[in-house]
Amino acid sequence: MEIASNPQYVSIVRLTTSGIANKVGFCLDDIEDMKVAVSEACTNAIKHSSDNKFSVEYTIFEDGLTIKIVDSGKGYDVDTVDKPNLKEPKESGLGLFIIQSLMDEVDIKSDIDNGTIIKMTKYLGVDN
Repeated sequence: MEIASNPQYVSIVRLTTSGIANKVGFCLDDIEDMKVAVSEACTNAIKHSSDNKFSVEYTIFEDGLTIKIVDSGKGYDVDTVDKPNLKEPKESGLGLFIIQSLMDEVDIKSDIDNGTIIKMTKYLGVDN
């Protein structure tokens, strides 16, 4: 699904994620984790890509769900993203850390000129 880069529409993605994850069979805690992770990924696309839209793709498989957030805007060098200092947290800069903490697998590909893809997977019955 394609979404305009407007923070008001993040709730639609959260609701869609919740509905799909529920149908797949995830428990409430896992669904809440996925909703937070997808919110963070959408917020990153809206705030940092300078693109006027982004897409959300869901792939359902036998034992899990993959959610991919794709923008075609301004990317970044993934290797230069600092790990957050949790002893002295900042107000921003925790999004990727939160996504990686809540999901079972996270793959981030970004190119300065071609945008960013955040691919997040959650498996049924796996505790983080």
